[in-house]
Amino acid sequence: MSRPVDALDATFPIAAAIALDLIRRPEVSEQWSSPSALPHLSVGGLACHLGRQAVRVAELLPTPNDLPVLESADNHYERAAWVTEGSPDEASVAEGPDEADAVRGPADLQARSAQALDEVVDLLSRRAAGAVVPIPWQGWALPRSEFLLTRQLEIVVHSDDLAVSIGVPTPEFPAEVFDPVRDLLVRLAVRRNGQSALISALSRSERARSISAF
Repeated sequence: MSRPVDALDATFPIAAAIALDLIRRPEVSEQWSSPSALPHLSVGGLACHLGRQAVRVAELLPTPNDLPVLESADNHYERAAWVTEGSPDEASVAEGPDEADAVRGPADLQARSAQALDEVVDLLSRRAAGAVVPIPWQGWALPRSEFLLTRQLEIVVHSDDLAVSIGVPTPEFPAEVFDPVRDLLVRLAVRRNGQSALISALSRSERARSISAF
């Protein structure tokens, strides 16, 4: 599937602002070094992973692309190795960027995330963002709307992870933010588990099984 290149220009900043509000909650700072709901990752590490989504977008939107371009976010997740590798082990998490960023503390994260959001809004409002956005760590690029959808999915999913980790309600995202993420997750879940698994999980509690998209 494809969508206009500017389809998510208005919705990503909304998602990132909601994530920033969650990151700023006092419970995040108070539980910074506590284990999160994700294996081997602290609350601080998880918060840094969530905040990094806006930072990545600010860095990559104006970056020229010389990588092969995939058509959609669906293609991105079909090819990304981490989707089928399962949860990272303790050593990988400890050596990764999330825990390294967490050492810098919550105030640093809040400042970086807020600055990145401002930069994203500025880039999009000035039409200074590229139509195609490279994803260097994967070796390919996506149309801007599809790239923003991958970051929007990360925000929606990890906002839930962080809220559960600190014992607060998961933020409610407006339909224009949530619906594209929901639809992508459904497509990925069907691809991974098949139509029958999805139908059973959504309509037959007596035979429902896991339909995780990842």
